[in-house]
Amino acid sequence: MILLSSACQQAVVLVQGRKYETDTTGTMPPILHVVSQAFLLLLPLGLSQEFDWTKDHGGSFYYGTFPPGFSWGVGSSAYQTEGAWDQDGKGLSIWDVFTRINGKVHLNETGDSSCESYYKFKALQDRYGGWQNNSLINFFNDYANLCFETFGDRVKHWITFNNPWSTAVEGYEVGEHAPGLRLKGVGAYRAAHNIIKAHAKAWHTYDKLWRNHQKGLVGISITSEWGEPVDITSQKDIEAAERYIQFYLGWFANPIFSGDYPQVMKDCIGRKSSQEGLSVSRLPAFTPQEKHFIKGTADFFGLGHFTTRYITHRNYHYSKGPSYYTDRDLAELVDPGWPDPGSEWLYSVPWGFRRILNYIKSRYGNPRIYVTENGVSEKQQCTELCDKWRMQYMNNYVNEILKAVKDGVKVKGYTSWSLLDKFEWDEGYSERFGLYYIDFESKNKRRYPKASVQYYRKMISSNGFPNQREIESWKRKAAEACSTTNALLAADPLVNHMEMVTEIVVPTVCILCILLSAILLMFVLRRQ
Repeated sequence: MILLSSACQQAVVLVQGRKYETDTTGTMPPILHVVSQAFLLLLPLGLSQEFDWTKDHGGSFYYGTFPPGFSWGVGSSAYQTEGAWDQDGKGLSIWDVFTRINGKVHLNETGDSSCESYYKFKALQDRYGGWQNNSLINFFNDYANLCFETFGDRVKHWITFNNPWSTAVEGYEVGEHAPGLRLKGVGAYRAAHNIIKAHAKAWHTYDKLWRNHQKGLVGISITSEWGEPVDITSQKDIEAAERYIQFYLGWFANPIFSGDYPQVMKDCIGRKSSQEGLSVSRLPAFTPQEKHFIKGTADFFGLGHFTTRYITHRNYHYSKGPSYYTDRDLAELVDPGWPDPGSEWLYSVPWGFRRILNYIKSRYGNPRIYVTENGVSEKQQCTELCDKWRMQYMNNYVNEILKAVKDGVKVKGYTSWSLLDKFEWDEGYSERFGLYYIDFESKNKRRYPKASVQYYRKMISSNGFPNQREIESWKRKAAEACSTTNALLAADPLVNHMEMVTEIVVPTVCILCILLSAILLMFVLRRQ
């Protein structure tokens, strides 16, 4: 699979960029994916049904396996892992510029070297204003067409954008991601409007020029958290949870699968805009021709999902000023009992995964879904390769997918986030999502498998969860494997010392010997 653009607006092969974080007003997660098999599929469009908020999607652990042909993968990201920021004629990306602004990233770290993945393999922002400018629609289409032409004989799954919510909100609303613009109440909506139209144009280009002989599929990957009403008996809380999902997931999914923005977004933003004295809504409108052009431009539904929030109704007065967050009229809450091992925004709430998958089934005609990102971080000072919390998170979240498949949801693949520890956007290297630990202090950026590698390998080979006894065996073997790897990592200081001896001390001594020999020779010749 090739991702054409991610939240960092950078091209990546087999991977995508993403971001995970939140503030007091909302969660901001990210995104990725590798899908191995091609599926020919038909998406039933416009078959929206009401989601049953009262239905219980809980239940105990479900033992069973996924249908034959289910795809498994693990994700990575170009900017977050490659390094080589100035190699082979590469120009500056918006993240190369953004990370050089003092105070934008934890400890002012950059992705200049990161894992140096670039060495291990055998947009337009300043001139056009990025996604605020509709000129990027044609530029993106030219780029997508080049990718289709160059790689289409081998690549059969394409994702135009990964986590467009993050690009729009974090890049153009709050400015915490590149390009770092704070155009509150307008910037995110403009960016999303142009991203959606760029996606649709790229889809039509593939459909018209390449699909017949390349036989591939084109979709988009939307990252969204689940919003659960605080009080399931309160109509206001249910409506607030609906707004949360529509401002998150529906913002991008509705135009592509149903032809227009969610009505609740149009109503809320239109009303707030009127109260602010504006003659038109801050939410751009699609023309009838654009609605027709955009509707149906997805051969599958890509979904990134990490966590859940409880949602309750809350009024925000327009005097607070225009904002994506105040437009929603809601408040987000968390249960203090939810585990939070790493990123402050990421709580482990597995049942929310099954809920959001069933929501997509109800709202968008039960499309085929590829889970393109799902994972958990750790934020620790000390190194811990025996990542039991990650195995537990993966175990429970993937099991909720299996339950959703049992519910009739057409989930066709799962991609764990992420392959390597890497640069985590504005968090620098302080958070680690990888299945492989990266020693960023070593010259060669050594990689060490965590226990979750062994555990995930067993899950893939079994295509699910055969029985309790088998799963307990996976945990024991994973613990044994990480104990061995911990010993290797503990030896790293000695290895680094030997590297210094062989790569610095020895050459220096040799040079000194040569110089001394030359001086001695000169002295001897002069005496003669």
